[in-house]
Amino acid sequence: MKSVHELLRSLRVWDPAVTELPPFDPSGTPGDPVDLFTRWFAEAVAAGQTEPHTVSLATSDADGLPDVRIVMLHGADAGGWSFATHADSRKGRQLAGRPYAALAFYWPVLGRQVRVRGPVAAAPAEEAMADLHARSTGALAAALTGRQSAELDSPDELTRASEAAWQRAAREPTAPAPTWTLYRLRPDEVEFFQGEPHRRHVRLAYLRTENEAGWHQRLLWP
Repeated sequence: MKSVHELLRSLRVWDPAVTELPPFDPSGTPGDPVDLFTRWFAEAVAAGQTEPHTVSLATSDADGLPDVRIVMLHGADAGGWSFATHADSRKGRQLAGRPYAALAFYWPVLGRQVRVRGPVAAAPAEEAMADLHARSTGALAAALTGRQSAELDSPDELTRASEAAWQRAAREPTAPAPTWTLYRLRPDEVEFFQGEPHRRHVRLAYLRTENEAGWHQRLLWP
């Protein structure tokens, strides 16, 4: 078996066979980062990026220690970037104690990243339930299974709880999941990264203005 070092040496970044690095001119970008994100997200979907709606979510615990995991994007609009989880899960508890987070999207098929960070707030419960019930039966079953991040005694315990949740989700498509929470990250900063073949990558950051009425743009060294 090859070592991790040997495997790393054998890999390429942005292989031309699967990656196209489009030009990116920051001077022609919209004033609101949501508009550029919407454009880039649509282009990632059109380019065949696998699961472009998955995103790394970074939070911190009571001691300020970082935590990160992959979640699914539920929306991006003037209200912020939204995702969902149980309020009593590890990330839910961390957000309750430190309501600030960061998101990182990576779309290697286009050599693009989008980074978002800012304060996080829970949406009203009725919005969370409407969002959940608009999703698949499996999403509802997972939410009804609950106990996310709690210690699991055995795989059999999970199987029993999951089977019961699937049956209920199929029987009651609008069943409530009390701890399921929709969160919105309202960014202070959004960065768009476009890879460039000669490593002259383009980084455009949007910073919210002091009066929060708009955005200031600046370029960053790669």
